[in-house]
Amino acid sequence: MTSPWLHVVGIGEDGLDGLNPLTRSVVESAEVIIGGDRHHVFSGIPGVERIAWPSPFDPLIERIRSLQGRRVVVLVTGDPLWYSAGARIGRAIDSSEVTFHPHLSAFQLAAVRMGWSMADVETLTVHGRPVEQMIAFIQPGQRLLILTTGSETPSKIAAFLAERGFGRSRMTVLAEMGGQREQRFEGLASDWDHVVPDFNTLAVECVAESDAALLPRVPGLSDDMFSNDGTMTKSEVRAVTLARLMPMRGALLWDIGCGCGSVAIEWMRAARHSRAIGIEPRADRRLLAARNALALGTPGLQLVDGTAPAALDGLEKPDAIFIGGGLTPEIVSSCLETLRPLGRLVCNAVTLETEARLNRIHRECGGELARIQVSRARPVGSRHGWNPHMAVTQWSMIKR
Repeated sequence: MTSPWLHVVGIGEDGLDGLNPLTRSVVESAEVIIGGDRHHVFSGIPGVERIAWPSPFDPLIERIRSLQGRRVVVLVTGDPLWYSAGARIGRAIDSSEVTFHPHLSAFQLAAVRMGWSMADVETLTVHGRPVEQMIAFIQPGQRLLILTTGSETPSKIAAFLAERGFGRSRMTVLAEMGGQREQRFEGLASDWDHVVPDFNTLAVECVAESDAALLPRVPGLSDDMFSNDGTMTKSEVRAVTLARLMPMRGALLWDIGCGCGSVAIEWMRAARHSRAIGIEPRADRRLLAARNALALGTPGLQLVDGTAPAALDGLEKPDAIFIGGGLTPEIVSSCLETLRPLGRLVCNAVTLETEARLNRIHRECGGELARIQVSRARPVGSRHGWNPHMAVTQWSMIKR
């Protein structure tokens, strides 16, 4: 078995003094130390070769591999495997070659400062990622701990909260925790005006006002939440569709004919780290989908200009596929061939012609066929009556 030659060490604002004796000896005996500028300042060991983080990060993996045979230490902030570079290193280098040395994470330190139970909070990072992704977690009574990108991040998050009727949410910025220069800044989202240090962690206690936008993670958001041109999968049908697609952590969806992106966006909101690719030939609808993705906290939605099946070539294999428009037997055949084992395929139809195609596909491929009919109450003079929407025929199956 290969002996560990690489040590990934979590370190805090208290530098070497905050490490246990064994971990400190590992750092002090290193021939090469890799880390950011602040990590090198914390370690303060003379006579060692020092390597700074590259930008972008990917070339660092090959540089680390080239150092095998030497005593190598990678310094990271806090817990190496909790939203940290250690996770990226662990995916690229065999675990038998790496030893991880954890430190208290920023999340743990912030929870202690706030007196919050870790089991009752959502932990997020927007460090080096779009800040908009935190929007998906804004809910009444929710507590959030957020690793930020820099000094401007808290102000951006305060604006997101205020715009959505959560201006009374309590925000606390904790900077340089565990060090001699630790600072704390507090205020409400609606009037946040603090100037804070670049390196900080944000704690948010979401407080909803009477006009707050309620955006649960469960699929079926109100149609009004999406900018659209009238062509979209409506709320009730969308909820049933997502139930059949079964969003799961890290899973990838193809949304073929994604329109304004409602299904893909709800897929990404429903499960942590899930991904989606929307295939849409119309530029105006791709623009709507991109705007909706930002507004609803899924900025990672990938949009492809094209028409299936040609536009599917070269895409990563999906865990689920939704066909909301342009259904043909050729597209279904291509999707079934590409779909991963246990993948889910869902097709919706509203026209008689497309429904007839689904009937044939159901006879040939099996799966389940359902008719979804939704009516909503509407004014009829001084009274109300049921206004039926177009019925949707839905075919779904799991690839075995």
